[in-house]
Amino acid sequence: MTRRVWNLTVRHEAIGPAGGLASLPRVDYRRVMAVSASHDATSQLRNLVERYVAAWNSCDTDAMAQLITDDVVWADPALPEPARGIAEVQEFMRASVRAFPDLHFGEPDPPALAVSGNVALWRWHMEGTNRGAIDPPGFAPTGRAMRVEGVDQWTLRDGRIALYHAFYDMNDLARQLGIVPLPGSRAERGMVALQRLQTRLLRR
Repeated sequence: MTRRVWNLTVRHEAIGPAGGLASLPRVDYRRVMAVSASHDATSQLRNLVERYVAAWNSCDTDAMAQLITDDVVWADPALPEPARGIAEVQEFMRASVRAFPDLHFGEPDPPALAVSGNVALWRWHMEGTNRGAIDPPGFAPTGRAMRVEGVDQWTLRDGRIALYHAFYDMNDLARQLGIVPLPGSRAERGMVALQRLQTRLLRR
């Protein structure tokens, strides 16, 4: 039997029928340990995703506080600038639910989740009906429903989200709510004409 402890590769040999050495399969414990660590990381991340979705769907700001760091930086297309710290993220959650009281997050089937080092990517969808003002910037409620898909990028520290970045089509969301005119519509042509007029006036 030979044992190479420093790289965790172990080779076992046994006595064969003729009295010689018969080699048994090599076991590379480095690979076994890597697979085990990867499985553990994925399980922990899966748990984090489930708690995150539950926090949003119940607007549980206290539960969200347990998932993010004290100095979290939270960038979302709906925000004019990133929210910083737990209190600002909690207020963003409350403002979102005021605008969309039935706001609901879900995942595709099958779920899409990837992790590399301390960075995780998670695919999601959200839907809701605009019953309250969208603040910022202050749009009046339209009563229309929306559904958008997106991807979150989380940078994790000690099992919590330290840097959050959401990616989704804010323009598509605004069109669904009737805030931005549909492509090719009369309203869009009027908006284009107004923008051109404004540009000409600014050049004077």
